[in-house]
Amino acid sequence: MFRCKCFRWSRISDLSSREPDTFLLPAPLPQWPQECSATGFASGIIKLGELEVHKISKFEFVCGCNLSQDRKQGVSFYKPRGVPDGFFSLGHYCQPNNKPLRGYVLVAREVAKPEAGDHCNGNPCLPALQDPLDYTLVWSSSDVGSEENFDGSGYFWLPQPPEGYKALGFIATNKPVKPELGEVKCVRADLTDECETHRLILKTSSVLSEVLAVWSIRPRHRGMHGKGISAGTFFCSCYWSTGEELSIACLKSFDMSLQAMPNLDQIHAIIRHYGPTLFFHPDEVYLPSSVQWFFDNGALLYTRGDSVVKPIEPDGSNLPGGGTNDGQYWIDLPSDVRREIVKFGNLQSAKLYVHVKPALGGTFTDIAMWIFCPFNGPATLKVGLVNVPLSKIGQHVGDWEHFTLRVSNFTGELWSIYFSQHSGGEWVDAYDLEFIAGNKATVYSSKNGHASFPHPGNYMQGSSKLGIGIRNDAARSNLCIDSSTKYEIMAAEYLGHGAVSEPCWLQYMREWGPTIIYDSRKELEKIVDRLPVMVRNSVQNIFDKLPVELFKEEGPTGPKEKNNWVGDERW
Repeated sequence: MFRCKCFRWSRISDLSSREPDTFLLPAPLPQWPQECSATGFASGIIKLGELEVHKISKFEFVCGCNLSQDRKQGVSFYKPRGVPDGFFSLGHYCQPNNKPLRGYVLVAREVAKPEAGDHCNGNPCLPALQDPLDYTLVWSSSDVGSEENFDGSGYFWLPQPPEGYKALGFIATNKPVKPELGEVKCVRADLTDECETHRLILKTSSVLSEVLAVWSIRPRHRGMHGKGISAGTFFCSCYWSTGEELSIACLKSFDMSLQAMPNLDQIHAIIRHYGPTLFFHPDEVYLPSSVQWFFDNGALLYTRGDSVVKPIEPDGSNLPGGGTNDGQYWIDLPSDVRREIVKFGNLQSAKLYVHVKPALGGTFTDIAMWIFCPFNGPATLKVGLVNVPLSKIGQHVGDWEHFTLRVSNFTGELWSIYFSQHSGGEWVDAYDLEFIAGNKATVYSSKNGHASFPHPGNYMQGSSKLGIGIRNDAARSNLCIDSSTKYEIMAAEYLGHGAVSEPCWLQYMREWGPTIIYDSRKELEKIVDRLPVMVRNSVQNIFDKLPVELFKEEGPTGPKEKNNWVGDERW
């Protein structure tokens, strides 16, 4: 987020010295396997029902706000350029100048007019798109001070939709004249969905004018079944508070066929082209394995209240399927001499288990890649400059971790990767990824804990400001898996019943390891006792706020029991 205190508004003549570079993936895109129809995956156009949308990623600079000392530290506002005939803009685009230019806005056209007598929300259907009735000036930089302090101006306009319609974005201008009514279109309300603010892009600060805040937006309803689609526009306001309804909306998909999603051949092509290499730390000893190797080597199924322990069939066919995690069953390591061997996994057998699902109303494809490790190792505590290996805290059986590729269904471009990190994670845009070969990115798995990160380094789970927390060390080594070749598609529900054969073990919704309760308080107290007296109280207070994993490890559940199997990633 760019916080603008000492700022100026830039005019078009400044553009050549301040426009960010356009980002391109390292390698050209392949020729994706194509179907016969003119629409579909990577065809450039996605049908939503009464509307078709096209992605515009070429822009014309309108105005910008930047620190006068550093033109890269600011934001720019753009209008779409090269809108195809018959399509209409829905709003303008905004982004920080210190990031490569790689955003987009959607433009729309009406393709299926309602039949005579059809009703929308109880009323006769109106056209899908209409001009706004007027514009409301939301904020103007002209109010900040006299003209000699600025070499340009910025004005932000909210379209006023006709009754029964919604605006989908704002318009930026560098002149105080209202935009033409045909500059953007409003969308019939029943074809829209709720949206919410996402990332704060800009916040001005001036004693002479009202504060302007600018956010990117995203659909409120996301995940595999979410129908909301962001138009790529921004939201701005001087008065809006968190929780209030926004004055703009998102698009909504009514295409039940999800015709822009990739078919099975295209999925394989996407994975072969983009599949990252997953690197494990050079000192990692608790490596992954395939699920079958884990079962083949003596994994056991326990049932609460039953003294009989059952070996698990190689395909998992004797695991209880369906239902929810009721605590009645759990998996554990072998009870014989193989126990210590299985803990360390088997890298040669390991593969990525792939779940393919629609995202953002079917305009993107999420390819979630899950990795299984038979065992999660103990954590290392960092207290300032001191590293304290913990003897048992953090250990558990059956560790499932994942990362997710998000691919644009308009073009087939890799847009971002989600890196799952314990109870949370982060989306990283493609321009911030590390690529190893062509368009294949790198993913780093942290030592013992197996959280995923985009770059090597030490990542703190706890208080990075105070330097106290759990270490997550990530580094490149010869211990790696190429997910573009070592993978198995385990689910793609949108393709229909039988298109992908889901493994039996995927239906096991219970725990992949026993619950472990640590006597961590005693271990942590020993650490505190070894610290200088003057810092003991402060460290003790921080320990009380450390992640819950330090004190208890529930037996982890499998991929299908996670809330991001159907829902969106935690971000």
